[in-house]
Amino acid sequence: MADLLRQGVTDDAWRSAIYDDNILQTGSRATASNLSRALRSRIEPLGPPLWAMVCDGDRTQATQAVLAGTVRTSALLGDFMDIALREQRALFAPTLELRIWSDYIDGCRGRDPDMPRWSQTTLDKLRSVVFSMLADAGYLGDTQHRRIQPVFVDDALRNLLEVQGERYVLRCMEVME
Repeated sequence: MADLLRQGVTDDAWRSAIYDDNILQTGSRATASNLSRALRSRIEPLGPPLWAMVCDGDRTQATQAVLAGTVRTSALLGDFMDIALREQRALFAPTLELRIWSDYIDGCRGRDPDMPRWSQTTLDKLRSVVFSMLADAGYLGDTQHRRIQPVFVDDALRNLLEVQGERYVLRCMEVME
């Protein structure tokens, strides 16, 4: 997807790559549509230098670049990293307990009473997605044991985020440093 953005393809070529070529390797058009929309919204705003990192960087740099885009578009994820994960790291907690998510959501509601009231199923799914992203980016050893691990932001990505004025994104990603 980052390569499509980098190439500046037309909307028709974009749709063809997503649906006809099935570049996301999904089982249905609806899944392809949802996934492409989510991925595009995460990486497009950070521009060509980030797209190059996603396309040409090693696995760590590419994963961190996508995470940076996700944090930029999701305050729920960013604040969870900045508040809850940072606190667990400061407490030298060996693992990220499942209850930390519930405590974080309760804290969000305390700070913002207008926050949506999601069903428990939705909250569990959100937790699963957030913990999976953290595991993919190396902040957690895996999603089963959730061992907290140190992560150092790639230097080129750090420089890019600083130049672009993405202080919030960088602060959230530097919770382990």
